[in-house]
Amino acid sequence: MNLEQNINEDSMKTLLSELQFKLDKTYKGGGEKAAQKQKEKNKMLARKRIDYLLDKDKPRIEIGAFVADGMYVEHGGCCSGGVVVMIGYIAGVQCIVVANDATVKAGAWFPLTAKKNLRAQEISIENKLPIVYLVDSAGVYLPMQDEIFPDKEHFGRMFRNNAVMSAMGIIQIAAIMGSCVAGGAYLPIMSDEAMIVDKTGSIFLAGSYLVKAAIGEDIDNETLGGATTQCEISGVTDNKYKDDESALDYIRSIFSKLGANPKAGFNRVESKLPVNDVNDVYHIIPNTRDKQYDMHQIINCLLDNSEFDEYKEKYGQSIICGIGRIDGWAVGIVANQRTVVKNKKGEMQFGGVIYSDSADKAARFIMNCNQRKIPLVFLQDVTGFMVGSKSEHGGIIKDGAKLVSAMSNAVVPKFTIIIGNSYGAGNYAMCGKAYDPRLIVGWPTARIAVMGGAQAAKTLLQITTSTLKAKGETLSPEKEAELLEKITATYNKQLSPYYAAARLWVDAIIDPADTRTWISMGIEAANHAPIEKRYNVGVIQT
Repeated sequence: MNLEQNINEDSMKTLLSELQFKLDKTYKGGGEKAAQKQKEKNKMLARKRIDYLLDKDKPRIEIGAFVADGMYVEHGGCCSGGVVVMIGYIAGVQCIVVANDATVKAGAWFPLTAKKNLRAQEISIENKLPIVYLVDSAGVYLPMQDEIFPDKEHFGRMFRNNAVMSAMGIIQIAAIMGSCVAGGAYLPIMSDEAMIVDKTGSIFLAGSYLVKAAIGEDIDNETLGGATTQCEISGVTDNKYKDDESALDYIRSIFSKLGANPKAGFNRVESKLPVNDVNDVYHIIPNTRDKQYDMHQIINCLLDNSEFDEYKEKYGQSIICGIGRIDGWAVGIVANQRTVVKNKKGEMQFGGVIYSDSADKAARFIMNCNQRKIPLVFLQDVTGFMVGSKSEHGGIIKDGAKLVSAMSNAVVPKFTIIIGNSYGAGNYAMCGKAYDPRLIVGWPTARIAVMGGAQAAKTLLQITTSTLKAKGETLSPEKEAELLEKITATYNKQLSPYYAAARLWVDAIIDPADTRTWISMGIEAANHAPIEKRYNVGVIQT
């Protein structure tokens, strides 16, 4: 490697160290003290339960590890949203597991807890993927009940999804391994099968304190809704087990006997490693955003045998399109090429700008992939569509709309990897979160916002100074510089990939070396759901 490549790799490895540090902190959940309390009750921790349940020799990927990162500080925080979500395999069957983390506020539901649980169900629904709920929750976090209780995207939507998923034939298995209270009691009981762990699991609409307050009855929680009561008297739960391990063993037994379902039929052959080592991406991505790199090099690190059949190679070169394979799966790649552009002041602008010809090419390529039933992978490093009179007169809005329409109506599964910038309408056109990618992840180098920090700060400063000027006030050069610095710092914080991950705008921040695993497991999941609707792009002007 040359000096510049060494600098790039050092920069990436610093970002990866930060990622691992934050993951290690997340894995501790509510901390050692809270974890010890769970162990004293003979309960496994949420991550231990998942680890015990999933196949050890198969890959797994975690959804939403950084949910609520840095949020709810006034309430003591809510690490990972108080729930762990993992896609993996049980007895060789791919599935998604949702486990409440009782070390975090006793597994109580914050607003983002609901969003994360709904995301897990969304993945299950889209891919017809079996789902396992490991229930251990105190229910809604009451101080924030107005932000979690009644709306469409709130707590109740989960039980509606239970019913819809059951009607769709999606397998849902639940194990009650701790508290299961109030409305949350419906989740396991609306599943196909609900088991409960003796002495630690309990399920009821109202606990003993509320029963006392409501009707004056004195009763303990175990008698009210423990395993013996719900299995032998009420029949609410199906079977009870002596400990967590026994319940998890039974879930494995269920999965070992599942029948096969129809597949979507995406093309797959024997997997081959890329010719270019996937770790090479560490020294390809520049350490600053004012440098170019060739996206072809990234693609070569991701595709089997580094083989890429490029589409319209010499046309619309700010977007790269083509067919290849990832872990044996045929994929269509749509990727931004970071370019250098001079503005009218002669200043250099860096980023994957989308031009009219690029938008037209990508739209046509997406339609081709739909015709051939080839999943789409979007590699984002985009600052937006090209602006200015030349672009407007050339119909950039029309061509951009063509791309957005083709991408929005794609019926093949879409997967989005945010490598660098993801700004403005470029985020939309390249299949941002709003456009239903089956999975969307960012590398530590990702940035997501309406525009870059410097441009946004200058725009916001202009608005502020104009407002003051209208009032007859002005800012001194010193105050203006101070305000610009403050605005830039705030905006740059919001550009962080962790800011996006905390709000579930992306499913995860990942090591670039894990990209092939995410895409492969994502396509395998999507292959569970046959494509039943016809591809129709609607009205597109030519």
